Amino acid sequence: MKITAVETLSLGEFPNVLWVQLHTDAGLVGLGETFYAVAPVAAHIHETCAPYLLGKDPLRIEAHNRHFLDTYLGFNSVGVEMRAASAIDIALWDLFGQASGQPIYQLLGGATRDKVRVYNTCAGYEYVRKKPVQGTANFGLPAKREPKRPYEDLVGFRTDAGALAESLLEMGIRGMKIWPFDEAAEASRGTDISPAELKKALRPFEQIRKAVGDRMDIHVEFHSMWQLPVAIRIAKALEPFDPYWYEDPLKMSNLDALADYARRTDVWVTASETLATRWGFRPLFEKQAASVCMLDVGWAGGLSEARKIAAMAEAYHLPVAPHDCTGPVLLTASVHLSMHCPNTLVQEMVRAFYYDWYGKLVTALPPVKNGQITAPKGPGLGTRLQPGLEKRKDAVRRVSGRGK
Repeated sequence: MKITAVETLSLGEFPNVLWVQLHTDAGLVGLGETFYAVAPVAAHIHETCAPYLLGKDPLRIEAHNRHFLDTYLGFNSVGVEMRAASAIDIALWDLFGQASGQPIYQLLGGATRDKVRVYNTCAGYEYVRKKPVQGTANFGLPAKREPKRPYEDLVGFRTDAGALAESLLEMGIRGMKIWPFDEAAEASRGTDISPAELKKALRPFEQIRKAVGDRMDIHVEFHSMWQLPVAIRIAKALEPFDPYWYEDPLKMSNLDALADYARRTDVWVTASETLATRWGFRPLFEKQAASVCMLDVGWAGGLSEARKIAAMAEAYHLPVAPHDCTGPVLLTASVHLSMHCPNTLVQEMVRAFYYDWYGKLVTALPPVKNGQITAPKGPGLGTRLQPGLEKRKDAVRRVSGRGK
């Protein structure tokens, strides 16, 4: 089997999602995905990656992964080169699964569990839809509530987090991630938070604990927006609410500072979707700067590298919790990884995405029931792009090689 064409596809409606499809002379097509920087990632795939891939055996996954990760530029970061390599690697694993008739989790070494507990990232339907930036500029808050879209959870945690927690528990989901500190971080560039701002940001935690007590795990997202002194102050203010974890309180540019932060609190520190490769995660583990390893399979080097990062985390007796606030293919790939890894803690999902636009883009999603998720049935990823996406008026499709 040989790779005959490399295809990229994006849609104007979802400008942060990029799909890669690897066509073969056997008629099989492998599917991959990455998120953010769509245009430059697609350009890199066609200008640099496709000339290498065309004519190659797609089942030599490790060799191809090493080729793309051993680049002169982009190594050890989550930039354009790494996102391209990650999407391609996922597509290669999908091809391997189709060629062998096995799901990806089986090819990784088999499942260590039949299902994985999920937590809900409390985003809304338009969150991170329009701009490749974090923060309030990409909250995508609606002008008013829409009854037909009941999972506008970003509005939910900002108005009545207790009712939101009750809604999630009714679905069997006992973990929720919120980020009420972002506006204060933006106002001071992460250097300070006023008593009034702190009181406002703590209100959702008060509402959750009043409504459901300790039945809900509260994951706190900080989006790497804070400087160390005020991050410590916020951590102390949150401790009476018994948070489940503190995620990315600081930028990963100084892991000694993060280790200092971790020593100042008894709450787990989770990091980081912004790191890539084993070499990026190794100092995080060595410095004991995190209690939970959060990686993104579409940014960290693909499934090949994610499996190695997870194994290295296991050597440090650390659990993994794959990131997902991106697209449906990455969620599916993450679930395959989570089912395989013996040290999986929990899998992230966004119910506003899952029950709305994810299903419009792919043929199958990982089934979710009673707060548990599992991989879709079928070989490889177990899902394909919905037929006809490339014919939409907002589609941007590019093919290198003998495409169809």
